[in-house]
Amino acid sequence: MTEQLPATSVAVLGTGIMGSGMARNLARSGLDVRAWNRTRSKAEPLTADGVRVTDTPAEAVDGADAVLTILYDGAATLETMRQAAPALRPGTVWAQATTAGLDALESLAAFARENDLALIDSPVLGTKQPAESGQLLVLASGPNAVRPVVWPVFDAIGSRTVWVGESAEEAAATRLKLVLNSWVLNVTHGTAEALALAKGLGVDWQHFLDAVEGGPLDNGYMRAKSAQLLRGDLEPSFATRTAEKDARLIVEAGRRAGVRLDVTAAGAERFRRATGAGHGDEDMVASYFASFDGEPPEDAP
Repeated sequence: MTEQLPATSVAVLGTGIMGSGMARNLARSGLDVRAWNRTRSKAEPLTADGVRVTDTPAEAVDGADAVLTILYDGAATLETMRQAAPALRPGTVWAQATTAGLDALESLAAFARENDLALIDSPVLGTKQPAESGQLLVLASGPNAVRPVVWPVFDAIGSRTVWVGESAEEAAATRLKLVLNSWVLNVTHGTAEALALAKGLGVDWQHFLDAVEGGPLDNGYMRAKSAQLLRGDLEPSFATRTAEKDARLIVEAGRRAGVRLDVTAAGAERFRRATGAGHGDEDMVASYFASFDGEPPEDAP
C-alpha cells in the first residue's frame, strides 16, 4: 500500500455530545466537513461553523478522504456504515472512534475488509469539554501507510495522538481504551459512593477534601466530579446510560481474557439503577443516586 496524502475532506457520522465538538474543530481547522446524525436537528447548529449537514450517511461520505465514526455503540456504527456503503470509495480511510468493544470491533473490521476500507481503530479519551476544545487524547492503531491521511483529522480533534499498533484488527487501541475507561468509571463510582456515605453520616465533604489534600489519596478528577454533584450540575459530559454500556463492554472484554472484574460489574448495575431512577441522560456522576432506596436525604445534592 502506497503512502497517501493528508485528508482535506472528512465525513463525521454521529454528532452527539462528542461528535458535535469534533466536527466543529475539524471545520475550524480548514477541512471540508460533512456531518450526519440520526436526528438531523441535533446536527443543524454545526452549519454555523461551516459544516455541511446531510440527510443520509451516504451523502456525508460521498467523495470524503476520511470517515470518522463517533456513534453510541458498535451496532449503531455498523448499521450506519452499511447505509453509507454505496458511496464509499475503495481505499477510503475510516477512523473508528466509537467505544465499540472487542466483539463489535471484529464485526466492523470484517465490514472494512469486505468494502476495501483502510480501518484505523481510534477511540478517544475525554468528554464533552475536551471534545469542544480539541483536547481529546486519540488512541490509534492502523497501517503506517494511511496514517498521513488522518493526521489533520486527529490534530484537529485532539491534543495528542498515541499510536499503539499497526493493525486495527488487533484492537490495540480499543483494548487500551477499555482499560482507561475501567479506571475512569471506577473513580466516578468511588467518588459518588463516598459522597453518598458522607451525606448519610452527616460528614462535611469539605472535611474529607481537607483530609486527603496533597496526599496520595487526593485526586483532581474526584474533586471535579464531587464539585459538579454538590452544585447540582448534572449536564452530561458523559451520560449515565452510555457509561453503563461501556462498563458492560469492559466486563465482557475481561471475561474473554479470563479476568473477573467484580467492581466494574457492580458499577454497571449502579449505572443501571441510576438510569432506572430517571438519571440516564445526566452525567455519570449520577451514580450517586444509586446509593439510595428512593429519594436521597433532604440535604443531598
